[in-house]
Amino acid sequence: MLQSALLTAKRVVVKVGSALVTNDGRGLDYEAIALWAKQIAQLQKQAKEVVLVSSGAVAEGVLRLGWEKRPTRLSALQAAAAVGQMGLVQAYETQFSKHGIGTAQILLTHADLTDRERYLNAKETLLELLRLGVVPIINENDTVVTDEIKVGDNDTLGALVANLVQADALVILTDQKGLYTADPRKDPEAKFVPEATAGDPILETMAGGAASTLSKGGMITKILAAKRAARSGATTIIASGREPDVLVRMGGGEHIGTQLISRHAPLHAREKWIVDQLRSKGRVVLDAGATDALLKQKTSLLPVGVKAVEGEFVRGEVIGCFNESGQEIARGLTNYSSSEIRLIKGRHTNELAAFVGYEGHPELIHRDNLVIMA
Repeated sequence: MLQSALLTAKRVVVKVGSALVTNDGRGLDYEAIALWAKQIAQLQKQAKEVVLVSSGAVAEGVLRLGWEKRPTRLSALQAAAAVGQMGLVQAYETQFSKHGIGTAQILLTHADLTDRERYLNAKETLLELLRLGVVPIINENDTVVTDEIKVGDNDTLGALVANLVQADALVILTDQKGLYTADPRKDPEAKFVPEATAGDPILETMAGGAASTLSKGGMITKILAAKRAARSGATTIIASGREPDVLVRMGGGEHIGTQLISRHAPLHAREKWIVDQLRSKGRVVLDAGATDALLKQKTSLLPVGVKAVEGEFVRGEVIGCFNESGQEIARGLTNYSSSEIRLIKGRHTNELAAFVGYEGHPELIHRDNLVIMA
């Protein structure tokens, strides 16, 4: 009999979808928020630390501003988020206080997680709040976010936070039961998937095909979030938030929804930071020999194995390493800028100084700064 990973998890990230918080977009559902607070309070009594990632600010802002529908203009969306965030946090604070639990508002952007110093500061703040028994309530900082610094959806944000705090489990609560082999609304033969391995490529096919981690909503973002969370060893549970006492029951070991197990050895902190860059600054395309050396021999990346360079970046930034089929196989911190790599790609180590004008690193990316993604 399957057992919920929440039973043994000590640190948990819970992501609650907008439909569950706003009564399908009709404004904050205060009764639902009261139930989430009650359930998380019970998880705390089970000696679990809980971080809450909650959607709902924009929907609440639209209601408070008296608008008939969600706007499309960026500045209007940012205004709605600013207004709605006040109500969202106030509602959570009111309900958690009934259980003697303090709350803290944390608004993040991808830029906060890209910068190494800000990343570490966010991590230490969250860990200190958990030590104090406070429930951090996290949302994307939609009031200032642009496409350049946008995480994109709260499923991905939940995974990033799970990696940040080294959570044992990520729970994604939605209005769906979990993952099916196909869309059950279109395929009567679709079967429910109670458990699978996070990162298994077939899951993306089940969820509707591969997609960008920046696409909003849908099962695919949850599958990709589970894949990301698995890199730090976290198991992801995708379950219906309509299930009565869903968190409490899972905390007691009951298997609910789809459980996506991490088979990864947890990455080290620096590796997690490298992997959690949603948008690398650029990419290099590798030949078959370099691809094989990275994947099988775990070597550094040398310029001789590079066939092409895409994007503009400077030394020390995170770049992706792609094979000739377009698959990202690794990611790391480059020792050379994009303009320099264009000069030295395909060159042997003893030739580099003649092209860049100085004695640089023999490696384009040292293996200590390289994380395998495939």
